[in-house]
Amino acid sequence: MQNTKNNMEKSVKKEKLKKTVDGRTQDGESWLYSEEVRDHFFNPRNFMRHGEEETFKFNGMGRAGSPACGDEMVIWIQVDKKTEKIKDVRWRTFGCGSAIASTSVLSEMLIRDGGLKIDDALKIKPQDIIETLGGLPDRKVHCSVLGDKAFQAAANDYFRNTGQHNRIVVSGAKVIDKKLNITDKDIEEAVLEGVSNLEELQKKLKVEKINKDSIPEIEELIKFYNEKYYGN
Repeated sequence: MQNTKNNMEKSVKKEKLKKTVDGRTQDGESWLYSEEVRDHFFNPRNFMRHGEEETFKFNGMGRAGSPACGDEMVIWIQVDKKTEKIKDVRWRTFGCGSAIASTSVLSEMLIRDGGLKIDDALKIKPQDIIETLGGLPDRKVHCSVLGDKAFQAAANDYFRNTGQHNRIVVSGAKVIDKKLNITDKDIEEAVLEGVSNLEELQKKLKVEKINKDSIPEIEELIKFYNEKYYGN
């Protein structure tokens, strides 16, 4: 019964992606992108152009990822201190089309209807970005997560700049296997890169044996993150 439900949900997701353009990896493997992704890739909104850093008045800046290992996102926000609404946004992304589109659509979401209050903006989840884009391939879900993390870093920067240290959002890693130093963040990143079970996690983290006392919690986290990002 559960398998039938899962198959039906997958069919609905595919139906939503009927209007697509074809994108390809370097090795020739293809996947389907929505028209919204294509639009934001070719017509990015609120992009920080060369030299604009000198004139754009921002009071919060955040960065996520690294160009050395893949996508990197940088977001600058201009927050009205009286209303705490985000009045303007600029960004730069180094990465694939999904990364560019994710940051572009997030920037629109932040300043829509006169700008979101910063607390409301912090409630935006990767799933919201993906839904607004009309879907992303599973292997590109991490792009929306990077946008979410970059904005959270920008919001924290704003809180520091305005002396509101008590409002800083802390997302520290929890050590699950103390001997191998495997954290919940390691597991989350592994799931975002395609891991769906314990064996795949071991290969990804290059560990031969995980502490047996840690296995139940690790398996629970693998299941949790798969449900969170992929709904399965």
